[in-house]
Amino acid sequence: MTEAVETLKSWVAKAGAIAFFGGAGVSTESGIPDFRSTGGLYHQEWKYPPETILSHTFYKSNPEEFFRFYRAKLLAPEARPNAAHRKLADWEAAGKLTAVVTQNIDGLHQAAGSRHVCELHGSVHRNYCERCGKFHGLDFILEGSGVPRCACGGIVKPDVVLYEEGLDQGVMNDAVDSIARADLLIIGGTSLNVWPAAGLINYFRGERLVLINKSAVARDLSAGLVITEPIGEVMARL
Repeated sequence: MTEAVETLKSWVAKAGAIAFFGGAGVSTESGIPDFRSTGGLYHQEWKYPPETILSHTFYKSNPEEFFRFYRAKLLAPEARPNAAHRKLADWEAAGKLTAVVTQNIDGLHQAAGSRHVCELHGSVHRNYCERCGKFHGLDFILEGSGVPRCACGGIVKPDVVLYEEGLDQGVMNDAVDSIARADLLIIGGTSLNVWPAAGLINYFRGERLVLINKSAVARDLSAGLVITEPIGEVMARL
């Protein structure tokens, strides 16, 4: 893949506005499991399927089990940014990259230094009281047990998008605008199975489209450059 990486280097050097669209595969090299690959959350044994536990209905009807799963499987406070996160932050600092659009909720892009991050599915670092609206950090969830409650008595809900919930329209509009304005779109670490997020790439109008993923994706994007390797390993060579 040396030739492909050299091509990507050349495209990045020529680009004036890079947008990045990423999924769970961006964070697996930081030790955070994805959902659909072998060993991912969908292949682990729980009393209920992850799709059920992470639904709005289940959250409301069985919050104790929801938070048991949430703390055990979705929180990884020890995780640190990898080469992909760091390279994207470097490009933004250099004025090359205009936005990171991510399906991830781990906050690793911000930890690496990225500033313009469109978090389509929210963030584990933001949690809000459903009664009074007060926001709480990640430590509030980590340090407690059972159903977290605010001082006012309200349940503190993670600011993440559950199944059956809609995406934030403001974040979606920002992501659409960033992708539409890009002359180079890099898609990395995603199987493009999650909708409506995956549909955002249809707004790209630039000439150069790059796909970096360790396995085949769900759609034929007619990408000008396809690199079938873990994205962190690729970005480390740029």
